[in-house]
Amino acid sequence: MNIVNVTDPNQTFKSGFVAILGAPNAGKSTLLNRMLGQKISITSKKPQTTRNRILGVVHRTGSQMVFLDTPGIHRAKNPLNARIVDAALSTLSEVDLVLFVVDSQIPDDPSERLLLNTLSDQRLPVLLALNKIDQVQQQALLAQIERWSGLFPFAAVVPVSAKNGEQVDRLIDVMEDALPAGEPFFPPESLTDLPVRFIVAEMIREKAFRLTGQEIPYAVAVTIDSFKEEKKGALIRIHASIHVERDSQKGIVIGRQGAKLKQIGEAARQEIEVLLGAHVFLKLFVRVQKNWTKDTRALNKFGY
Repeated sequence: MNIVNVTDPNQTFKSGFVAILGAPNAGKSTLLNRMLGQKISITSKKPQTTRNRILGVVHRTGSQMVFLDTPGIHRAKNPLNARIVDAALSTLSEVDLVLFVVDSQIPDDPSERLLLNTLSDQRLPVLLALNKIDQVQQQALLAQIERWSGLFPFAAVVPVSAKNGEQVDRLIDVMEDALPAGEPFFPPESLTDLPVRFIVAEMIREKAFRLTGQEIPYAVAVTIDSFKEEKKGALIRIHASIHVERDSQKGIVIGRQGAKLKQIGEAARQEIEVLLGAHVFLKLFVRVQKNWTKDTRALNKFGY
């Protein structure tokens, strides 16, 4: 049975799942956070920051959109990246609509062609979000719209800036129009189905990425060792481990006299406190797991 909008008895409620797909570093996670109005998906300038499927729920008066933020699609060259791409493509069997996000400033032709070929085998409606329009001249943007419109039968092409929010509301309107009628999947207060521990671990991993610059490759995973609430939830003590592949990487993450690890911990703690609405005591450890990105057992252990 369809749910009717209370404010307009003639309007049918709409709901559905939307897969956010695109090449690495297209801005998918930034766009999801912008649409949600809150950060649940980590971001950095490094491609392949997102490794897991991240679910976020947008509630509107006449609709509920359940977004699945996915890792960037690319040609995988190692076991970790293969699992990352598989996780992204597996969402196509779960959704009603695909939101294809493209970096309008810096195209990634091989990854985008791979994704277009995959989508051509699907019967799902596909919307194109041309992202980062704040960094592109108007004439170049018009050329991009014309080019993409000729490559694939998109249901709509919407230029946006996930960074500053330009045209994002318009994009949500277009997606809402494309959704099927149906009941909401989540209660009104739900933002995600992710466990708090997962989001906390991701926030720590993001800070490790951001604050080590190009020195640390993607050989970083984070696990939560303990998570204890004290003082009726007013204080939360968290112990977490940052896993790397080599001793040299461990030294970089720790830094001279522990300065880098302290910086990572402080930046993560501030963001975690906002998420949890409580004071946080965060203790970080750095552990070496040799070549874990190529080890099936280690990948399973770290949740990939």
